[in-house]
Amino acid sequence: MTTAKPRGTLTLAEFCEELQISRRTFYDWRVKGRAPRCLKLPNGDLRIRRADFEQWLNALEGAA
Repeated sequence: MTTAKPRGTLTLAEFCEELQISRRTFYDWRVKGRAPRCLKLPNGDLRIRRADFEQWLNALEGAA
């Protein structure tokens, strides 16, 4: 059974694909507080709001 994806969100796979990183890298960033804010669904899957992703990217750009 597939869980429906909330509108305006990225799955973890989509996030990793967009940045061309591995899941391991994502989880490393998350543990270190460097990943964007995530939503945890009742089934344990993570989603990242597109708005949070864009804000996170803009903050990285400003820090560079």
